[in-house]
Amino acid sequence: MRGLPELEAVLAVARTKGFRLAAAELGTSRTALSAQVASVEERLGVRLFNRTTRSVSLTEAGARFVAEVGPAVARIRAAMDSAKTARATLSGTLRINCSIGAAERITDPLVLPFVRRHPGVHVDLVTESRLIDIVAAGFDAGIRLADDVPRDMIAEPLGLEVRFVIAGTPKLLRSGPPIDKPADLLQYPCIRPRRPSGDIYRWELSRRGRHVAMDVRGPLTLDAPTVMRTAVREGVGLAYLPEWFIADELESGKLVRVLEDWTPSLGGLCLYHPSAQYVPPPLRAFLDMIRETRKKKTPRSAPGA
Repeated sequence: MRGLPELEAVLAVARTKGFRLAAAELGTSRTALSAQVASVEERLGVRLFNRTTRSVSLTEAGARFVAEVGPAVARIRAAMDSAKTARATLSGTLRINCSIGAAERITDPLVLPFVRRHPGVHVDLVTESRLIDIVAAGFDAGIRLADDVPRDMIAEPLGLEVRFVIAGTPKLLRSGPPIDKPADLLQYPCIRPRRPSGDIYRWELSRRGRHVAMDVRGPLTLDAPTVMRTAVREGVGLAYLPEWFIADELESGKLVRVLEDWTPSLGGLCLYHPSAQYVPPPLRAFLDMIRETRKKKTPRSAPGA
């Protein structure tokens, strides 16, 4: 068992193609990781990696070694995890990175039931707008729209689709002409959303195969959905927000949607995690809850937002 961390160090470097990312994934320093890999190479008497200042790649011997050792290490870890999770109480920390909107969307249906079921697990939910490297930042998983999930990650659909709507107060909508087509939005003040990259987001509309990206005008440019919701409630302008986010206002009539046939559902939210063979027990339990919750949903009860 003392040699297992060293083998996992080799596999992590091979998987991430670098010592920096592998060290972040394993929660160790680059120096310690390099020493572990060197120890394995010394005992084998072969070099497993070609190293330069810019890249790391497997040697021919290293590729054969990883192909043969990887499945064996995965089976050992799976057996160890199975023994650990057989305990009555699951423990540990589950670190998840997501947007503020995604956090609000998943808290009630997923996060709260999870912590009630597994009181020994601490959930650390960190919100930020920008998309980050969750491995380098030390997160177990991330939650984003399906289209934003990095290609090298394993994605698990949450069963929570997302639909954006355009809405404003009844008073604001009475102040101008009817809105029957996207171009009519230019007759109204609108709240412009800013992307995490700093770019201004164009409202994406679609109907019957026709796609339009509207560069709207207005007195405010904002990057926080909660602030946008406050502004649209106060009648500052029209807003482009997730339907679920302003569901209460729409139901009460405080806000009225427009161009409903131009705002179809988008790809839903996904939880994603590294394509590593080892999945921490708290994350595995959370994935189980996601699948369980998704199976309970029926087409009639599925949210429209």
